[in-house]
Formats: sequence, C-alpha cells, structure tokens
Amino acid sequence: MTRPRSRAATLLACAAGLSLAAVLPPPAFAQAGPPPPAAAPSASTTFSSASGAAPASIVPAVFTLERLIEIARTQGPAFAAVRARIVGAEAGLLTAGTRPNPEFDLQAGRQSASGGSVPGATGGFGVLQPIDRASLREARLGVATTFIEGARAEASVFERDRVADLTLRYLDVLRLQSAARLAEEDLSIAEQIRSRVQVRVGTGEAPRFELIRADAERLNAQRAVQASAARIDVARAELRRLVGATLPADFAVVGSIEDAVPMPPTLESLRTSLRARHPELAAARAAVRNAEARLALERERARPTFAVRAGVERVPEVTDARIGLVVQVPIFDRRQGPIAEATADAERSRLELADRELQLGQALEVAWQRYRIALGQVAAYESGLLREAQAALRVAEAAYRFGERGILDYLDAQRTFRTIRNELNATRYDLRAALVELERLRAESE
Repeated sequence: MTRPRSRAATLLACAAGLSLAAVLPPPAFAQAGPPPPAAAPSASTTFSSASGAAPASIVPAVFTLERLIEIARTQGPAFAAVRARIVGAEAGLLTAGTRPNPEFDLQAGRQSASGGSVPGATGGFGVLQPIDRASLREARLGVATTFIEGARAEASVFERDRVADLTLRYLDVLRLQSAARLAEEDLSIAEQIRSRVQVRVGTGEAPRFELIRADAERLNAQRAVQASAARIDVARAELRRLVGATLPADFAVVGSIEDAVPMPPTLESLRTSLRARHPELAAARAAVRNAEARLALERERARPTFAVRAGVERVPEVTDARIGLVVQVPIFDRRQGPIAEATADAERSRLELADRELQLGQALEVAWQRYRIALGQVAAYESGLLREAQAALRVAEAAYRFGERGILDYLDAQRTFRTIRNELNATRYDLRAALVELERLRAESE
C-alpha cells in the first residue's frame, strides 16, 4: 500500500486551498463552507416548527420591514397618541385666540314705602365686557403657536426613534434566524461526525473516547438549536410589541442579514444636516421659542387691563342708566414671581438646546466610528479570517480521516470555524445597527 504518500499529497492539496474533492471525495460533514442565504418564508416556517409556535403545515404571514413600519404608523397606538397630542396643541391655538366673554348682571327686588319713597318693584341690569388688548392676545397666540411647533417636532422625534428601534428589532430577528440556520447546520455536521466515529469505534480504528467527544459535540449542537429557536420567539415578540397588536402572533419576516448595505453620506454632510434640520434640535429650538413666548405673555399680564361696564337701574320713581370704564392696575401683584419663573425657564431651554447640540454631535461621531469599525471587521472576516478557518478545517479533516490527527484536533478546528462564522454573523448585525443609528441622526428635509 502507498497510504503514507497519499496522505502527504492530500495534506499539501488542502494547505494550498484546493478542494478536497480533487484528491479524495469528502464525506457529507466536510462541507463546512458558509451557507447560502435561504428564503425567509421557508426559514421562518422551519423555526416556528422547531420552537413549537406553529405546525409546519401552517405558513405564517410574511412581512417586509417597510410593511411593518407602515402598520406601526397607521395602526399603532403609540403613533395615534402622538397624533392626538398634536391635535390637542392645535386646539390650544383656538383657545388662545378666543376673546373673553361678557359678564351679565340681572337684579330684581321691591321697594317699600319709607321716608316718602314710592313703593313698588325695583330692578337692574348690567354688563361687563373685558377688553382684550391686541398685544396680550398676540402673546397668547405666540405661546400656542410655539407649542404646536414643539408638538410636531417631538412627534417627528418619536417617529424617528420608534422606526429606528423597530428596525433594530427586525434586524435582530434576521440575525437570530441566520444564527439558527448555522446552528442547524452544526447539528447536522455533529450528527454525521458522530455516525462516522461510531463506525470507526465499532471497527476498532478509533478509541471509545472519540465517540464520547462526538456525543458531547452533538448534545451541544442540539442545545444550540433549541436556544436559537427560543431567542427567535423572544425577538419576534419584541418586534410585535413595537409594531402593535394588529400584527399576527405567528408572523414571519423577509430579508437576510447578509444583504448588501447602502453607503451612508459623508460625515461632514451628516454634521451639516444634523445642525440645521435634526428633529430633536428642532424640538429644542421650539421649546426655547415657547419659553420666550411665555415670558412675553407674563410681562403682558403685568400691564393694566381694561373692561367696559354698562348698566340700568330702575326704581318706581327713577330709571338710572350708566356706562363706564373699569381699570385693573397692578399695584401690589406685579407678577414678579411668574416673570422670574418664565425667565429662568427660557434660560434653561437655551442651555438644554446647547447641550443637545453637543450630545447629538458626539453621538454622530460615535455612530460613524462604529460604522467604520464594523465595516472593517466584516471585510476582514469575509476576505481573510473565514477563508483561513475553512482551509484549516479542511486540513484538520483530512488529517483526521487519514489517522494523523485525533478527533480533538478536528473538533477544535470545527469549533474555531463555527466561532468565526458566528462572529461574522454578529458583525454583520453590528454594521447594520450602526447604519440605523446614523439614519436616526441623519436629518433629511421634510
């Protein structure tokens, strides 16, 4: 036999990165390359069946990310609550523009004869109409208008944050589904290894210790599959919580964590648009204007107010008609407390605006660096580390098949390859999460 020479040829071919099939047909468990992306509906059905959520014959409703966002916007209670807040703020504008109502005074009585007076019925009628100064009315309208601006800006902030959180949950489901596919492949490989080792142990070619290690690897792979199914159920529940109860409980999502990612704008472009049009800064600026408008309103309220009073009084022998002007002069209460509170609130709003500009600028820098790091890691894994681990696995597999290495060496190589593959899956998620954060900080013109 020329077995030693064949082993040497095989190992050299594997080290050069050649396919093992060119020297010796590999077993089924040797196909350890990265799996092709599977269609989302069939994968979701498989995972639902593995976790016991739905029978395999029931195909769950499949949703894209765009459809999930649309459902959350149109049917989600959180978005409805934000819209109701805007409606309430707009109603406040009507309240601010309403003129004061007149006050009517109606009296009736009877005069008895005393000191020569004529007995008979008496009565009186009066009306008091406050005068709504134009400057006071404009101040009220200014407060209401800035409050509407703030409500709309905060609604935009809420929508942006909720869409970003929903997108992250969606990507988390895709990441866990990809991890579950890898776990199922690992289980299949572990079962094939165990079957092959059992044959070798039965024929006396390998010690029983190798069968024990193969059984342990298979059990670990089974637990990984079960844990992956449970994590998917939790992630789907979190996604449904953000979308709303209208989303069916047995839904599935379409997409893959391995899809190509778009290129974000340049960092300088993001900085410029963030300072100019970001919703959080717009809400902070609206809060500053609202505080300044309330300060102007308090100063207007410290000025004198006027009202017109007219009335008629009638006694049996005399009818008296009067008209006059009522002036409320701020002598004792000059609204010094409310003015001081409004002044402090305006200063606080300006400081919060400056702090928010700084915080968002730093958050943009951090998100950009996270994107650059994740992009580099994905490139490193896809171009080098994964291929090297796969080549090392092929060499270890060939050495094990020809008896030059034990099962521990092969299982270590298999474990290293799985670790790098899983880290690549997690890094792809980190890259997309960084893009979501950049999109959250990105300020597009409405």
